[in-house]
Amino acid sequence: MNFNDFKFHPQVRAGVTAAGYLTPTPIQLQAIPRVMQGGDVIGLAQTGTGKTAAFVLPMLHRLLAGKHSHVRSLIIAPTRELAEQINESIIELGKETGIHSLSIYGGVNAKPQVAKLRQGVDIVVACPGRLLDHLNQGNLDLSHLETLVLDEADHMFDMGFLPDIRRIIKYVPKKRQTLLFSATMPDSIKGLAQEVLQDPATIQVDTAAPARTVSHSLYPVEPHLKTAMLLELLQLTKTESVLVFTRTKYRAKRLGEKLAKSGYRAASLQGNLSQNKRQAALNGFRDGSFQILVATDIAARGIDVSLISHVINYDIPDTTNAYIHRIGRTGRAAKSGAAYTLVSGEDRIMIRAIERVLGSPLERRTVDGFDYSPAPPRKNTEFARPPRQPQPRRKPARQSQTKPVHTNPQGDQAKSSTRSGKTGKNNPGRSGLRHGRGATPPGVNLQTGRGGGQKRGGR
Repeated sequence: MNFNDFKFHPQVRAGVTAAGYLTPTPIQLQAIPRVMQGGDVIGLAQTGTGKTAAFVLPMLHRLLAGKHSHVRSLIIAPTRELAEQINESIIELGKETGIHSLSIYGGVNAKPQVAKLRQGVDIVVACPGRLLDHLNQGNLDLSHLETLVLDEADHMFDMGFLPDIRRIIKYVPKKRQTLLFSATMPDSIKGLAQEVLQDPATIQVDTAAPARTVSHSLYPVEPHLKTAMLLELLQLTKTESVLVFTRTKYRAKRLGEKLAKSGYRAASLQGNLSQNKRQAALNGFRDGSFQILVATDIAARGIDVSLISHVINYDIPDTTNAYIHRIGRTGRAAKSGAAYTLVSGEDRIMIRAIERVLGSPLERRTVDGFDYSPAPPRKNTEFARPPRQPQPRRKPARQSQTKPVHTNPQGDQAKSSTRSGKTGKNNPGRSGLRHGRGATPPGVNLQTGRGGGQKRGGR
């Protein structure tokens, strides 16, 4: 079967031809007819199987049948990179349709987004946080929405977006088409599906393991030798584009800097970067300006580069699902790919879990000529954060010199005086100490200043 068999609108078919799509993937083959008919769909497929086109193409086909005066389709994605990737696919596949789309996410100025919304768009691709901001401010009207897509639903749950999704659902019509795409189907996603979908067709394609075109290898090495091993592997391996995964944002940043200093065209992609720098790193990786991209799991969502030859796990992932997502970045479009994972003794449990998912043991490899003998340093400072610069201490607020309060045997407060003048009957308006309501509780020392002498709390 080819894409012409779907009977797309001629303008959509023109976009398919221009993009060079020939044979649909399994998820596209099963999902597209159902989406074109207007039914709800749960699509379960691993990363890199063509999920985006599985909902974008039939969506464009259906939108051509109506008016272009309102937001008619909403796609929610967990990360800025994925939102941009989906929007780029819409632009590419729909360039002959006259349908306008817009990506919405935080970390950038909201004013250009508001201006484009006022000009009118048909499709909005958004991250939950910024989308809610626009909805709460009245910048976006979803009352005419026809199709709602939740992409990478499992990852949105992992990032804590489920409450935001439920808030967004309140803004959309009850009568709509809803599509949910995910790599896995944990109980939380099943619950969400029952809430927002009606009689959905479930389409499941190879969710248990990465593509068969990927080879897997483990490289046992002590933690303090990981960087040296990575440099050795890069030197010995013929690579096209390499995606390196680390556990934290700071490790991604430092490792990217180390690779660049070693002469590699390398960049890092992590959450602390501004949107412009994140986009520059992604664009450079796509066009070949950067051969190596070091990223965290969250930042790597939305990376769609077909020529990634190797995925290297500098740090082993925390879950088998994360491993599948990482490895899914290579071996795409029936091309072969390789996955290298640097492991130490503490990773044994996760290795066994990954092997159970793959259904076979992972090959252990050693590198000839690599020096495994150096002992670990007493204090490993490779990824140690620089010491924080001391902040200038604030001057304490000027305090009034108030004398202690005295009470008479009956428990009433006696008259007192301050620097500003005597208090009592002769000067009641200047007294800060009154009988009854508002009096200072017994035992409180007014000399302690702000907060009763307690330390300042954190933000």
